[in-house]
Amino acid sequence: MINSPLPSSDRSEEDESVHVIVRAGPRGAIAVAGVATAIVVGLWFAFYLLVYLPRGYVP
Repeated sequence: MINSPLPSSDRSEEDESVHVIVRAGPRGAIAVAGVATAIVVGLWFAFYLLVYLPRGYVP
């Protein structure tokens, strides 16, 4: 490809940078999943409180 780096025999710098990134872990993905879960739970509670409770007890 046009923007691809030239191949080199010394890949230790690139390997080290990859290892640093992998060691950091998936914090961003976990944060996105946590926010999405919080939104779903919040919508569930809102639906329950605003739709089901106003109808009252139905025998």
